[in-house]
Amino acid sequence: MVHLTKSTKPISEKSINRKWHLIDVKGKIVGRIAPYISSLLQGKGKVNYAPYLDAGDYVVVVNSALVKFTGKKLQDKVYSRYSGYPDGLKKATAEEVLRRNPNRIIKEAVSGMLPKNKLRDRRLARLFISPNESHPYQHKLQANIKN
Repeated sequence: MVHLTKSTKPISEKSINRKWHLIDVKGKIVGRIAPYISSLLQGKGKVNYAPYLDAGDYVVVVNSALVKFTGKKLQDKVYSRYSGYPDGLKKATAEEVLRRNPNRIIKEAVSGMLPKNKLRDRRLARLFISPNESHPYQHKLQANIKN
């Protein structure tokens, strides 16, 4: 008689090891880079991935002001937000949002790619976006390289 042993051990919150990733989106297309970023935030590339645990990594995105859209999306794509008050619906084209707050474009694209569950806000909190090359997370990235 052969006794089978349990070969897979469930992972816990303590065993999660988070890394830091630097992504330069200069000249990259929003719709192509957002799924990659959301995959890193979820931890899907890790061997110990579990959909019910928040095992993702930290992501630092630089040069968000230099991101690109395909086709006529700069003029046609509309970003909207609603305050909850009457006449509180604000709309802006992608071109206007890119000029005013380029970080919003990346954040909304990645947010749309993440699963709509209780882990979404925690995952988005690990996304750091900068409109240019400078960011305050250089020491974290250097520590990640040494490991």
